[in-house]
Amino acid sequence: MEYGKLIAVTGMPGLYELISSKSDGAIVRSLEDNSTKFASSRQHQFSHLESIEVYTVRDNVNLTDVFKAMEVDGGKLPEEKDAKAVKAYFEKVFPDMDFERVYSSDMKKMVKWYGIIKGKGIEIKLTEEVAEEAPAVAEEPVAEEKPAKKAAKKKAEPKAEEAAEETPKKKAAKKKKED
Repeated sequence: MEYGKLIAVTGMPGLYELISSKSDGAIVRSLEDNSTKFASSRQHQFSHLESIEVYTVRDNVNLTDVFKAMEVDGGKLPEEKDAKAVKAYFEKVFPDMDFERVYSSDMKKMVKWYGIIKGKGIEIKLTEEVAEEAPAVAEEPVAEEKPAKKAAKKKAEPKAEEAAEETPKKKAAKKKKED
């Protein structure tokens, strides 16, 4: 299982692995009990863990940075339900966090999620993006193909028009013979 496939679903506790996405929702698997469910996009919102950022006193940081700081600390995680212990833990582990804008409920979620991820042995790392050079090379052949496709469509269109013109003529001829 990859960190990049992990999502949080509003209204559903815990973390989920994204199995498949559909136009009206997603099929997700719970990391806690391995049950597979369909989550409708009408009732739920989906947040990839890779896209979640945490407020700090400087620039916002990705959630992975907070998880890595928790990993480096290596200490025992606080009890999720004890808000004061959770806040004291983050003051020690990640002192740059903006405690005025990061709610205690968010910190509790981070502790819970980190426990789930570590329990499953998932490596905490962002998905490596494709190098910027690769798309530039890929765009050139695509640009060359588009005019060829347009030319093919232009050639195909007159044939379709000719066929459309011939078909009515034949039908008209049949009607005259029948009268």
